[in-house]
Amino acid sequence: MDDRANGRALANVAAVIAEPSRATMLLGMLDGRAWTATELAAHAGVARSTATEHLHQLVAGGLVEERRQGRHRYVRLADPQVAALIEQLASATSPAAPAASLRGVERDQRLRAARTCYDHLAGALGVRVCDAFTSRGYIDVTASPSLTAEGEAACSRLGVPLGAWPRTRRPRVLLCLDWTERRDHLAGALGAAILRSFGENGWVRGDRTTRAIRVTDAGRAALAEHLDLSFEPEGR
Repeated sequence: MDDRANGRALANVAAVIAEPSRATMLLGMLDGRAWTATELAAHAGVARSTATEHLHQLVAGGLVEERRQGRHRYVRLADPQVAALIEQLASATSPAAPAASLRGVERDQRLRAARTCYDHLAGALGVRVCDAFTSRGYIDVTASPSLTAEGEAACSRLGVPLGAWPRTRRPRVLLCLDWTERRDHLAGALGAAILRSFGENGWVRGDRTTRAIRVTDAGRAALAEHLDLSFEPEGR
């Protein structure tokens, strides 16, 4: 292993991230969807031409991939590993200043309560699900995190289709340090399968404008039954 070469590569990636507008774009793309340059320009508060220049650097740095559909160009995070890197770097920063408006405060509260991190659950909800899996012995964290036999049975009860896990090099079970909670939530193939299943079951609903999600009445009942998680009634 050549530490000097690896050090230069690491410094190059760090330099690409270390610009406020590019970092803001990367945080926005944690929602897992494909964005246009115009959308990212508005998100970062820069001109479209400036956003395009930033995107060229993000693509060249291997952090973002470009996809074309007809005449339209979209970009998204290159893979789940990039998403985990951005989330973990964000978790090491000082908390942002409180939002100035009531709407901003409510948005921040929703994001902290439950949100998506690329393709898995994050925020307080993600951490609580991870805690439940750990305390019940559904995942073994003594070495490399892995799903136990009890965990496989629990996933079956929750409707999480383990047999449909993609055959990739992606870890099946991964712990990701949560940006706002500063504790672990579940990532990897298991985290993605849980979020996908919860959505298909109608247990969580997404927000059209942010990464925030909310637990539905059906979700409250199911999570109370299967993971002993309780929630305040909606609107309190």
